[in-house]
Amino acid sequence: MVSDTFAKLSERAALCAEKLKQAKKVHLVSHIDADGISSAAIMNLSFERAGIPYTAEFVKKLDERVMVRLLEENHEMLVFTDLGSAMVDFIVDNRMSAVIADHHQPNGRPENIAADSATFPYHINPHLFGANGGFEISGSGVSYILACEIGGKETDNTDLAGLAIVGAIGDMQNRKYGKLAGLNREILEQGAQAGVIKYAPDLSLFGKQTRPIFKILQFSSEPYLPGLTGDEEACIRFLQTAGAGYDQRDGAKLWIELSMDEKRIIISALMKFCDERGFSSRRTQELIRECYTLLNEKEGTEMRDASEFSTLLNATGRYDKAETGVRVCMGDRDDALSAARTLLSEHRKNLVNGLNFVRENGVTQLKNIQYFYSGEEIKETIVGIIAGMASSLENVDRKKPIIGMADSEDGIKISSRGTQDLIRRGMNLSKAMNDVTEAVGGAGGGHDIAAGGTIPPEKADEFIVLLDEYIGRQLNQ
Repeated sequence: MVSDTFAKLSERAALCAEKLKQAKKVHLVSHIDADGISSAAIMNLSFERAGIPYTAEFVKKLDERVMVRLLEENHEMLVFTDLGSAMVDFIVDNRMSAVIADHHQPNGRPENIAADSATFPYHINPHLFGANGGFEISGSGVSYILACEIGGKETDNTDLAGLAIVGAIGDMQNRKYGKLAGLNREILEQGAQAGVIKYAPDLSLFGKQTRPIFKILQFSSEPYLPGLTGDEEACIRFLQTAGAGYDQRDGAKLWIELSMDEKRIIISALMKFCDERGFSSRRTQELIRECYTLLNEKEGTEMRDASEFSTLLNATGRYDKAETGVRVCMGDRDDALSAARTLLSEHRKNLVNGLNFVRENGVTQLKNIQYFYSGEEIKETIVGIIAGMASSLENVDRKKPIIGMADSEDGIKISSRGTQDLIRRGMNLSKAMNDVTEAVGGAGGGHDIAAGGTIPPEKADEFIVLLDEYIGRQLNQ
């Protein structure tokens, strides 16, 4: 059953679809992460099926400089996916012909970002209709709703629901409840009905399709498993003691190769391992979550599992090859997939090195926040991922948001990550990053649980002090 909010988004998407079908050519602008890449692929496929000519580009951030360039390029029609909701005022003021399919918190004059705005009605965003884009629907989910309206009855495009779920997982939208909820759930059900995806509880650790089980344990960071994470020999001994997943005769096995009994043995052993070491119930519960399988993809490949697929896409976007990720999403299993896998290998090395940097150098604790500054040691496009991974380290306080900082061409890139507990206490990182970056001459925004921005290098110390005070006020309200 379609919810009232889903129906309202679909109604808005239908209006936008009609506008796009009237254009002679569309120019798509999307974000570089897994959600943005999935969004772009969904739109590209819907354009091709509808016979709408298009071009596409990817940006790390959509700021005024990019908007001025797009204005000067004089595109007949622009489509923004997984970004754009902070640029409504610019679009209206410059009379740009555009459609926005985004899930970030809108920012602009009230008359421009109202649900019933007459000045800019071509804005599809869950926040306009009372839904939370931080966990109820991703940018690719919004793009999927638009794609379905572009397709119409003849080609409803529900087969693209799998890509929408990949984007949602890449955007960590399953973290709050341990599964997809809200509007994401409705898209998931549509994908299941279309026969492109299935979902069921399973081991939540990364790599079930492609990694030997001891490697799954060795590289586990969410949750971080002291005594196993980072120690290959300890992981092999653990499996040998458990009696499943690794033995001298058969060697290492993949998770997907195990019988249900073998899977139960390993899960039970992991639960016992966590209990004996005094892990919190929260961390133990994180071992089992709802997982998502793309049924049209080959078993044993990254694309079969939504989590692995999203990581593959992240690897392409974070290293300036988002177009490669889109080609994989659109079915290229030759050159594009090979290139994406090479980037993924490099991405994994950089993530390990980045996490080691934080582990070795520690984080600086303030009253209300904690932060690390990596300079050029961590690439600015992955500092947010590192900040999220670092929340599982023993020297990180989960009662405070963590802020990652890295050098970039435009200044210092800021990425912040929080928890649902902090949100319940009043924290909103999107508002904090927007207001505090602006106060020091930068720009920022995002979601209540994860947000980012860029600031002038000389303002770093001032920014940290102001942000600590700002988060303190939020938590004390």
